[in-house]
Amino acid sequence: MGAKNIISFFTFGVFLIIVGVILKILKWPQANLILLIGLIFELLAILFYIWKKLKK
Repeated sequence: MGAKNIISFFTFGVFLIIVGVILKILKWPQANLILLIGLIFELLAILFYIWKKLKK
């Protein structure tokens, strides 16, 4: 996993979280699902970052 992939996971996760919050305000039923997917992408980015640091 390169640094660009980690940044991509992180930014896509942030984007999904922002969209999820907006949809939550608009009371869309799928807002929780989008928030959850965003959190999963954030968790993956953190795990890949930690794994890369420990591998060094």
